[in-house]
Amino acid sequence: MEVLIMAGQMLLGLSILVGLHEFGHFAAAKYFKIRVDKFYIFFDFLFPMPGVMNFALFKKKIGETEYGLGWFPLGGYVAIHGMIDETTDADQLAAEPQPNEFRSKPAWQRLIVMLGGIIMNVITGIVIFSALTFNYGEKYLPASEARYGVVPNKLGEEMGFRTGDKIVKINGRPFTEFDEVYSTDVMLGSNSYYTVDRNGQLLDIPIPTNFMDRLSDKDQTPFVLPLNPFVVDQVVSGSGAAKGGLQTNDQITSVAGKPTQFFPELQEALKANAGKTVPVQIVRGGQPQTLQIAVDDEGHIGFMPKSLLKEATRTYSLAESVPAGTKKAFGVVTTQMKAFGKIFRGEASARKSLGGPMAIAQQYGGVWDWLRFWTLTGMLSMVLAFMNLLPIPALDGGHVLFLLYEMIAGRKPSDSFLENAQKVGMVMILGLMVFVIFNDFFKLLF
Repeated sequence: MEVLIMAGQMLLGLSILVGLHEFGHFAAAKYFKIRVDKFYIFFDFLFPMPGVMNFALFKKKIGETEYGLGWFPLGGYVAIHGMIDETTDADQLAAEPQPNEFRSKPAWQRLIVMLGGIIMNVITGIVIFSALTFNYGEKYLPASEARYGVVPNKLGEEMGFRTGDKIVKINGRPFTEFDEVYSTDVMLGSNSYYTVDRNGQLLDIPIPTNFMDRLSDKDQTPFVLPLNPFVVDQVVSGSGAAKGGLQTNDQITSVAGKPTQFFPELQEALKANAGKTVPVQIVRGGQPQTLQIAVDDEGHIGFMPKSLLKEATRTYSLAESVPAGTKKAFGVVTTQMKAFGKIFRGEASARKSLGGPMAIAQQYGGVWDWLRFWTLTGMLSMVLAFMNLLPIPALDGGHVLFLLYEMIAGRKPSDSFLENAQKVGMVMILGLMVFVIFNDFFKLLF
């Protein structure tokens, strides 16, 4: 069931984004009186081979445009009359350009048509993040609430963190929200470091240059967590916790004799007793009790914790939510640019950093959560805009590059050049698709 929910969320999110992206091209083309032959969500052919497996799940022609739902669920397209793309008919290009064709229009109009999809995705991202900001505000953990210090995982320990360290400064400056510890500006920046208070002594802990590669490894994020006292929130039905009698608001004080004041300590104690039934000391209604609870082979007993650290919520008016949402939206693009820079400089591995459909589905998760769904969809909208703006033939950015050349040089590239560039671009995109899909399988297996 979880797999179906993951796949369903991914397909819904991508359908919304692809539909809006293609509508951006469609609306701009229609505005400039350019004929649009097809408007499809998903492909009605085996992408990127337009002549293979041509059929649609649904199609209807209205006016001069055929609207449809394709069978290949990894994108979508609009077939703009007279435009050189993967759907172009060579015989059409051999004929004299007609007034309603893309190629007969001025370069500035064609540029707007090509940017239409990117602009629509940017607008979508801004609208989503602005709406989420207005509706939910922003929950955050004040830095002052992390008063018990942090607990590092293996990567955090390798960096130099120790359990109980209190992070007091980031890059030499005090900070107010604990999430600033994970800021991409810090983690992707140069010469970044944390200052910690360790038993009254101030120490600087630098971020290593290969940090993003190591962070991408399994079980390596987040590298530090605030030490948080906790109580039981929700017990999973049928789990070891439920069968052992654990209840909401119980406070777990020890597992097999090991104290568990903080949740990371509980996790460590459970992993050490994986596959066993152990005595769990709890406090319920002020009274201590001992329960016998079975720990599964992965070190879980089946409950959700509730942190006793007090979160704060920052609220926004409608007018305030728009600039805040815009900042969040473009923050996604900034992160993408920095991540690509790390890859190109050899400071991060493309294999570890890039993900495909399965990675996206896993991000959506196996539980339908509308806040998570719209947050990820907003992020994907901005990523889609960024990726499409890359100057690769067959992407919108490739068309934009050639149009800018035409506007500057005063002459456009030949149709044969554009056709060949399109083929090269399609090979590059196909190669990237194969890479990310097999990379997904590789990550699942290993």
